[in-house]
Amino acid sequence: MPYRAPLADYRFLLGHVVGLDQVAATDRFAEATPETVEAILTEAGKLCEEVLAPLQRPGDMHPARLENGVVRTPPGYAEGYRAIAEGGWVGIAADPAHGGMGLPMAVTTAVNEMMSAACLSLQLNPLLTQGQIEALEHHASDELKALYLPKLISGEWSGTMNLTEPQAGSDVGAVRTRAEPLPDGTHAITGQKIYITWGDTDFNANVCHLVLARLPDAEPGTRGISLFLVPKFLPDADGNPGPRNAVSVVSLEEKLGLHGSPTAVMDYAEAKGWLVGAPHKGMAAMFTMMNNARLGVGAQGVGVAEAATQAAVAYAMERRQGGQGTIIGHADVRRMLAVMRAETFSARAIALACAVAIDMGRATGQAEWQARAALLTPIAKAYGTDVGIEVASMGVQVHGGTGFIEGTGAAQFLRDVRVTAIYEGTNGIQAMDLVGRKMMDGGEAAFRLLQEIEDAAETARHTRPELANDVWAATEALREATELLVGQEMQDRFAGAVPYLRAFARVLGAHYHLTAAVADPAREPLARVAIRRLLPEHAALLAQVREGAAGLYALSPEDLAA
Repeated sequence: MPYRAPLADYRFLLGHVVGLDQVAATDRFAEATPETVEAILTEAGKLCEEVLAPLQRPGDMHPARLENGVVRTPPGYAEGYRAIAEGGWVGIAADPAHGGMGLPMAVTTAVNEMMSAACLSLQLNPLLTQGQIEALEHHASDELKALYLPKLISGEWSGTMNLTEPQAGSDVGAVRTRAEPLPDGTHAITGQKIYITWGDTDFNANVCHLVLARLPDAEPGTRGISLFLVPKFLPDADGNPGPRNAVSVVSLEEKLGLHGSPTAVMDYAEAKGWLVGAPHKGMAAMFTMMNNARLGVGAQGVGVAEAATQAAVAYAMERRQGGQGTIIGHADVRRMLAVMRAETFSARAIALACAVAIDMGRATGQAEWQARAALLTPIAKAYGTDVGIEVASMGVQVHGGTGFIEGTGAAQFLRDVRVTAIYEGTNGIQAMDLVGRKMMDGGEAAFRLLQEIEDAAETARHTRPELANDVWAATEALREATELLVGQEMQDRFAGAVPYLRAFARVLGAHYHLTAAVADPAREPLARVAIRRLLPEHAALLAQVREGAAGLYALSPEDLAA
């Protein structure tokens, strides 16, 4: 079934639920008028429906491959990427000083979600470039900015992120790649990186790698890591790609999904690199790119959930079985489809609310908005990708046996989205970040958000008392659990981190559904699914939070291996 961009949902969420009007009221984003946003989303929707969505299946059936050291991408990808670049979509949020549109992250997130729904394998390329653009805007020298940003923003060049090494997965402090100073002020980068998404292409004139490495005087651990920009081709002063740098693709991974996206093992053999940011401060610079990517990956999960839901609904409306009409009339099929739609709306709303907080933090400089964005980022990433996986799996179930057959495309959604819960920090790490670093304020940012939700529920009691009471009660339970959590030892927090994040997402999703139902009574049936059928899970999740770590460690490794 053809993909349809959910423009009505974006329009409604941005206008009536997450408050894009606050963003447009700032000086920084004053040009993000409703008319401009509508035009941007409409054009992006056309691109996704007409150009990118037709590349979804060919990319899966004709994977990226390595031939004599050259990466070959699937048929149609070069043309699809060219349409993305020529439309200005790579630099949608980038600084206009270097050729970007300067639009809010909320609009960027909606566009990225649509592209993910249409063809996730290809969308990964501009997403990583967007993250590199932001890292360079914040941390690079003026010379590097002037040379690289216009090329990256235009889409002529692409960007990657090189963290992982064979011995260093999530433990970035174990990175061994070396950076030796050279007389001209650059550095010779030597080492191997793995799992590098879009490590090379056959349609970008240059590929620019951000690489974590250690200087000779580096301390052990993350404090000794620096960040370097290492291009595939060494550019001249005018930005024209010159000689080939000493960086190469060793191999491409064979993966469960995302076959159209080349995931490379990269080798650096004294490759020339330029320091980005201060020496030994590479993690701070890289986290700028990672935070950008975390929200982007959460939106990828939402996009796949949307595409999987559309496919499942179309199938259920056509498939006849049992002599009683199509299967959409069956109660369990209707339940699955309703849950898929409700979960997708919740995850989309959380991602857009996170983006609005990022925009407001940037536009106002206010610490409260910045804390709100930091709090919502791990929730948006983890919940968005979990929803992508769960909804795609449910989509296979709706299709029944045909869902297990590759020709329907239902299985591809599940295969493609599965890795999103792993990269940019596994969802367990996101949850640990939420209960650890994001609760170092004693839960202040969380309590402010929970108070807003309770206040909104109080107001909604006038028109939607039953639903509002449920949301208020669940929020109060989450508040009490948060008070308990911030008083726990860190190991106890970590033991309950994943269920805590999920419970928080349940409450947030219910809140946004309730807000939607108040704004538009036609949305109440879907809100009722989220609040009456899904929200009650918060009680079981919070029970796990209260258990702490002791029960987990009562099981020895031998017990688990038995």
